[in-house]
Amino acid sequence: MRHIRAMLIFKIFRADEWAALRAQGASRGAPVDLADGYVHFSTAAQVAETAARHFAGQTDLVLLAVEADGLGADLKWEKSRGGQLFPHLFRELRLADIVWDAPMPLIDGHHQLPPLT
Repeated sequence: MRHIRAMLIFKIFRADEWAALRAQGASRGAPVDLADGYVHFSTAAQVAETAARHFAGQTDLVLLAVEADGLGADLKWEKSRGGQLFPHLFRELRLADIVWDAPMPLIDGHHQLPPLT
């Protein structure tokens, strides 16, 4: 029997945003998410560029992994940067959605990502 691995998508949070999600059990996201009306995610192939583009030089970042299939119809794939499809969540992100979290230390100006599996 072959095991099918679920697709993980990723959200970058500042440490205080992650602490608030853990304390409250859910979050509507970072300021950009609140402004846009959905929670922005990236795929494994997109997350490094997202970090470099939107979080350059920032410390205390945390990478959250979520199984895309578990979000159901609330997850929509929409064209964004360079015509790429990005996952957008049209509901609050719940603590129960998080598969794992990991720090993203800034070393020599670059965020270090954990293995994305």
